[in-house]
Amino acid sequence: MSKSVADLKPGEFGTITGFLDNIISLKLMEMGCLPGVKVRMNFSAPLGDPIAIDVAGYSLSLRTSEASNILIE
Repeated sequence: MSKSVADLKPGEFGTITGFLDNIISLKLMEMGCLPGVKVRMNFSAPLGDPIAIDVAGYSLSLRTSEASNILIE
């Protein structure tokens, strides 16, 4: 079973292994979400969407639907 960034709890880490959606993956890669890069889940909004992650040296805010397309190990 594959795990995505959306499955991380605050403070947990993961390493990007790929993407589920080829179209959104281009946008995510432009924002620094590249395979092999380590990501850290910072926090989520009170209702769970959006979430904030640390990636490529900065904090990135993503919708949960976008984060679920980023596969990690």
